[in-house]
Formats: sequence, C-alpha cells, structure tokens
Amino acid sequence: MARHWTINGRFLSQPTTGVQRYAREVVRSLDALIAEQGPLVRGLEVKLHCPAGSDQMPLAFVKQSEISGTSGHVWEQTQLPLSLDGSGLLSLCNTGPLLSRKHIVCIHDANVWNAPRSYSRAFKGFYRTLLPCLGRTAWRISTVSDFSLGELVGRGVIPEHRAFVTPNGHEHALRWVPEHSAKTRLSASRATIVMIGSAAPHKNVELILDMAERLGEAGLRIAIVGMSDSRVYRSGATRAKAQNIDWLGRISDSELAALLGDSLCLAFPSLTEGFGLPALEAMAVGCPVVVSDRASLPEVCGDAALFAPPDNPEAWFDRFMQLRNSEALRKQMIAKGEARASTYTWKATALRYLEAMAEADGVDTETKVVRARELT
Repeated sequence: MARHWTINGRFLSQPTTGVQRYAREVVRSLDALIAEQGPLVRGLEVKLHCPAGSDQMPLAFVKQSEISGTSGHVWEQTQLPLSLDGSGLLSLCNTGPLLSRKHIVCIHDANVWNAPRSYSRAFKGFYRTLLPCLGRTAWRISTVSDFSLGELVGRGVIPEHRAFVTPNGHEHALRWVPEHSAKTRLSASRATIVMIGSAAPHKNVELILDMAERLGEAGLRIAIVGMSDSRVYRSGATRAKAQNIDWLGRISDSELAALLGDSLCLAFPSLTEGFGLPALEAMAVGCPVVVSDRASLPEVCGDAALFAPPDNPEAWFDRFMQLRNSEALRKQMIAKGEARASTYTWKATALRYLEAMAEADGVDTETKVVRARELT
C-alpha cells in the first residue's frame, strides 16, 4: 500500500532557535530511518514542502520542494494545504494549517499562558487562538515533555487521548566540532558560568546578572551567548560596573561546544520551559549544568544536574561554588550528564512519529512497531 506524507517545511524559512532545531533533527532522523527500510516505512513516501527561498536540507529520501506564493502564516494556512494532494501532514513547530485533518502537529509548550510577559499582545492573542483550534482539528498532537503535556491538557489546549510525547534528542550536539574563536577562547575557563542569553522574562537571566559583583568577588565570570547588547536588560549601577560579564553575541555551534567544554558550567535559571534543550546539549558535550528546579527541567535532567529554585540567588551561588571547589563533583556531573543525554535520541522521536503516521494510515502497527524497535 502506497502511503503519502508531507512535512510542513515553514521552519526552513525561519531563524534557527530550539523549535526549528527540533524540526531539522526530526526530519534528518526520519530521512535516515527511511534509508534503513524498516517495517514502518514500507510503501511510505515523504515530501518536505517549504516556502520559496527556504534553506535546503541535505536529504536522501525525503524530497524537498518549494511551494511558491506567500510566506509566513498565510503560506502555512493557504498554499501549504493546497499542495498536499490528499497526503498526511506533519507539522513540527507549534503551528500548522487548520484545514488539514490527517495532521500531526507538535505544540512544544504552553508558554503563552505560563509566561505571558515574554510575548507581545499580538503574538499571545494569535497563539492562544490558533493552538486550541489545532488541538481540536489535528488528528494527533505531540509535545516534548510530560510537563508540557500536562500543561497543555490542563489548560484545555489539547485533548489527552489524542496526545503523545516526542522529546528532543542529543545527537546533533555530538556532531559539533569544538573550535574556539578569539572571543570564546578569552571567555572560557574553569571559572566561567555560561548562559544562553534571552531578554524574555521567563528565561530569568536577571537572577544571575544581578549576582555579577558577588560572583566576581568569588573569582567567577559570566559569559552570555546569544545576546550581545546589555541594553536589552535592565541595568543597575552594580551591573553596569561589572567587569566579569562577557557579551559574546551569536556564536557558531563549534564555538559553543568549545566554550561549554572549557567552562565551569551552564546556568539555566528559567521559570518555565517546555523541554530545555540547552541543558541537554551542555550535558551531551561534557559541561555540568545548574538548572532551575521548575517545569520540565527536573524531568529532563534527572539526577544529572545541580538544581536551585529560580527565585533563590543564594542557592545558585552555593551550587556554583560547589562546582568551583570540587573537581570530583564536576567530573561526577559530567559523567552523569553524558549518560543522561544519551537517553534522549532524535532517532527514537522520529520512530514515534513514524508509528503515529502509520496509525493515521490505518496500518496495523502492533507487529511493525515491535519489530522496528528491535532494529533500533
């Protein structure tokens, strides 16, 4: 039986953040699983439809095509569904066309409800309208953690009986080849705390920045990746004078791998997260992590992180000093982190999507799923 599916490739026209990274790696892993010709891909043809001018992915079995016309949400709601020709649709980045019924969509989190101050009024209004509509019209809805599943179900965004969990993976970080630039080499040290910078309030970077002077007195530095302009943050007199903050801006994956590998730890003090991919990436490349004890982070990190409440700077200072003062603890957390990261794989997530696609096609998956899992 011939089976036809299309992947919503709008993400290839967008800057790559965590959500787009998720989509790219799931598509890469789906392509690899198709190449293996396991039971769940027999008779399966998968296409990747994207707006004109999108990035090209190096894929062997998933055929990428540009669908000309508009762009953005308008393209997704109009041009994309018209291009499907009866095939199923897989949308991996929160949004998708409401007119598609044989549709599997990944809604990553409930942050427009959990962290409203982090988004504009227009963005919140649009997502708070679109996501529940997708929850009603899509055949299945995936999300990236049990925490996110509970939040989305609890808020009435998605029905529990049509939802399943498809986490992030770690393998992409293993492909990063550590290579310092001049600025990351100057910042990296066993006294450097790395943060992935964002002005979004729920990322809570202010907690660590407000500790800059005290951390400096203890011989510790802060390296901010992703945001290079300190003016996006509220600046107090103490922080303005802090000489131990390096604003690195956007850096390559290779630079990030080198920075994390040669620094004290990653600090991730978020108030809420759907998954928390930076923590998993840091663990995968051998960097200890100190993370918030809220939302999805205990679920994702298990016993492989040091935890602190996101409203308790004393606890964060204590965790940093524990790592600074104990090389044995640092090595222990690195080993635990690498082991923990290895349990989250893009291949397993792609396999779960293949199972859902087969179920949507009416394929009896019981034997096929067992056999496919034996092969992974």
